[in-house]
Amino acid sequence: MFGIPLFDLAWLIVALLAAGAITGLLAGVFGVGGGAVAVPILYELFRILEVPDEIRMPLCVGTSLAIIVPTSIRSFKAHHAKGAVDMSILKVWATPVVLGVAVGSVIARYAPADLFKGVFVVVAGFSAIRLLFGKDTWRLGLDMPSKPIMVAYGWLIGILSALMGIGGGQLSNLFMTFYNRPIHQAIATSSGLGILISIPGALGYIYAGWPHMADYPNVTAFQLPLALGYVSVLGFILFIPTSVWMAPIGARLAHRLSKRRLEVAFGIFLLLVCARFAASLL
Repeated sequence: MFGIPLFDLAWLIVALLAAGAITGLLAGVFGVGGGAVAVPILYELFRILEVPDEIRMPLCVGTSLAIIVPTSIRSFKAHHAKGAVDMSILKVWATPVVLGVAVGSVIARYAPADLFKGVFVVVAGFSAIRLLFGKDTWRLGLDMPSKPIMVAYGWLIGILSALMGIGGGQLSNLFMTFYNRPIHQAIATSSGLGILISIPGALGYIYAGWPHMADYPNVTAFQLPLALGYVSVLGFILFIPTSVWMAPIGARLAHRLSKRRLEVAFGIFLLLVCARFAASLL
């Protein structure tokens, strides 16, 4: 079917459904869109399908951003129902984040595959160190900074998130905790940021990858109807059911965990992601 042996297609479907469940659970627990999980899993799956390395990573990132759309919406609703989301922060970040995503999507059209991996390693590694070894005294301030700084950081979140295929949770969690915001509130607010990043990001990767589809006519996974530019339609469709189902469960679990346990769990999770892409670069 679609040029893929039926046995391989069956295993691919099972793997994508399982990966979607894990992605949704972590999206709810950590307030991330799940991209840090989806991207490495998709990378291995597309490797099995013999997608060339030069388009494999942007295809993973674009597909991840598309997958994050429903997951982030479901996770945000769950956190918002508990009154944990700071809407004032989301309003300040809305415009610069979307603009940053647009810039990141343009970069994705021309960037080499190693750039995406490098951004993953640096951001995930720094975030993990802060969560695992940081202390409450590590603060840049006791309250959120001025609007110009917030706008600048929102722009940076948008660019890096577009290059990583994430919903911005890692970056916004780091920023908010540095300014004395509780980890639970940072996670809840980050779930809303995923919506602002994933929708324009997915559209941007469709645009970025569309001209390259004609360059790889023999790569079935990168052709219609299985792909739209750098977004895998198959991956998007199969991730959604289980990821959306598990996101509220993860959000409920997050509110039952202590602050320190949540930080340690998130830090270990990010270290694993960092190690995976560091190994890929080497």
